Amino acid sequence: MKRFSLFHHHTQSARLLTEGKPWKVLVSFATPIFLSQLFQQLYNTADSWIVGNFLGKEALAAVNSSGSLIHLLTSFFVGASMGAGVVISRYFGAGDLDRVSRAVHTNMVFAAICGLAMSLFGVIMTPQILRWMGVPEEVLPRSVEYLRFYFLGCVPVVLYNSMKGMMNAVGDSRRPLYYLIVSSVLNVTLDLLFVGALGLGVAWAAIATVISQTVSALLCLRQFTRKETVYTLEWKKLRIDPQSLKEIVKYGLPTGVQNSVIGFANVLVQTNINSFGSLAMAACGAYSRIEGFVFLPIMSFSMALTSFIGQNLGAKQYDRARQGARFGILASVILAESIGLISFFFGGYFISTFISDSDPIAVTQIIAIGSVQFRVESLFFCLLAFSHSVAGVCRGAGKAIVPMSIMLAVWCVLRIIYITVAMSISHIIILLFAAYPLTWFISSVIYFIYYKRSNWIHGFES
Repeated sequence: MKRFSLFHHHTQSARLLTEGKPWKVLVSFATPIFLSQLFQQLYNTADSWIVGNFLGKEALAAVNSSGSLIHLLTSFFVGASMGAGVVISRYFGAGDLDRVSRAVHTNMVFAAICGLAMSLFGVIMTPQILRWMGVPEEVLPRSVEYLRFYFLGCVPVVLYNSMKGMMNAVGDSRRPLYYLIVSSVLNVTLDLLFVGALGLGVAWAAIATVISQTVSALLCLRQFTRKETVYTLEWKKLRIDPQSLKEIVKYGLPTGVQNSVIGFANVLVQTNINSFGSLAMAACGAYSRIEGFVFLPIMSFSMALTSFIGQNLGAKQYDRARQGARFGILASVILAESIGLISFFFGGYFISTFISDSDPIAVTQIIAIGSVQFRVESLFFCLLAFSHSVAGVCRGAGKAIVPMSIMLAVWCVLRIIYITVAMSISHIIILLFAAYPLTWFISSVIYFIYYKRSNWIHGFES
């Protein structure tokens, strides 16, 4: 009885996802996550839009050339920290606050170590990695400058995402939203000041991002150090608990590996894009920023499903978990395809807002390349949504190894094989774009079979 009296005493900072109609709970929980993702996307979009309009196409190419590499290095640690979210949601749903607390403190230490390691690696290796990626010489100095300053802010990036994941795991998706709104507004303001008003160059776009990300991490940390919350952080308890770390790694490492290897595949795609020159780099970079908004409903429901499934399976509410999974997958697919239809017809206009250059021919070519990418990929966003949603269900059920295996086989190995063969046959950029819908389709078929035929609902028990 003591555990559950304490449990109800501490849930003022959290929310049980095991009560209420599943679709209502998922929508109300996913909406703040969606808005958080929206403001998170503003970090990257503000850099590209302001740099492209104030500093020109080469500066935009420099910022965009770093995008896939940043994703590669940050996604591993962010994905690995998701293991803590699975552990915490499971034990929170079961009412075991002692295990929740041990996982929180272990994950904070783990995240800080990961952030420091990534900063050191990124600052030292940036020039060499960008050369391996084939970044053109005229773009390379600015790319190095931007990326090095960005890597200096890796600790707050990893800590913020780790704390956000832990808050989401206990049903608190509103506070991360509030903190991100503050830091996103700050990021845009600093971009306009440093790059727009003062014309200080691409490095200051990265500095603006680092400052704003640090603010969001500090706001989260302030909440974590409050008393009487389910995730209260006590400095004297900051240590690695072997059992908690083992579970965090078990559920998080597959996601981290999955994210980083997909990121590696995207770096190879970026290397092929670089071979088409700075105009293609600028166009595809602008496309990726816009596509980031497509991911908002997809990732919102995927993350919400992970916490929802984890809590409900922890509470052994199996039918409720199934109902939530069905609704979350369907909602994600419908929203993503709706955005895809809009992008198909207005993609060229979206691209045009990212570039302002004195050379009208260059601007026209950038818009044309970006429009082709939208025409090839946007109608298949529903497949992308389906794959990510089922992956979220699997992670919530403690089956993170399943999406890792599927993503590695299809989104990495098969995608790289296709691109290597296609580019050797004909060096046409549309063949490069086709790699995405092709691999989305194959992964969706595999996910559908697994979702219908496996016993994922008893994932923690097997």
